[in-house]
Amino acid sequence: MIIIGLGANLPRADGTPPALSLCEAVKSFTTHGVDVVNGSHVWKTAPVPISDQPWYHNAVCQVETTLSPAELLELVASIEDKAGRVRTFRNDARVLDLDILAYNQEIIDLPHLQIPHPRMHERAFVLYPLQEIAANWVHPVSGKAIEEMIGSLDPAQKIERTDISLL
Repeated sequence: MIIIGLGANLPRADGTPPALSLCEAVKSFTTHGVDVVNGSHVWKTAPVPISDQPWYHNAVCQVETTLSPAELLELVASIEDKAGRVRTFRNDARVLDLDILAYNQEIIDLPHLQIPHPRMHERAFVLYPLQEIAANWVHPVSGKAIEEMIGSLDPAQKIERTDISLL
């Protein structure tokens, strides 16, 4: 199972709101040889770490592709760039953030690519949407199920599901 995480907390330069940016990013996958199999609702979440940034809109989708993990990383970076993403510093506000959370059961630890995503098990904005689309998914490194990882989350992480669905 290949899982992509999506997030945004700023409107794009053309005024496109964050939740719509996520939906448009998912649509753009199909034009690049990536089939979207499933998608979560959009969840609103407080920034992690806590800051005065606007709340994020987050979601996850399951995809199928013949692209390698490195090729998929290039694709998601190009989609971010086209949306107007500016990379300044870690955890900065952004118009679009796409992360490869998992690529089947592969474990990759390179300076520019870590799969599974190294902090996904700590993030409500990843685990709650992931539970929606793949409730039985198990982390390939820790062996923990989603429910167990959710139970270990810091309760200070604020999250609420919206009525907006990626698909």
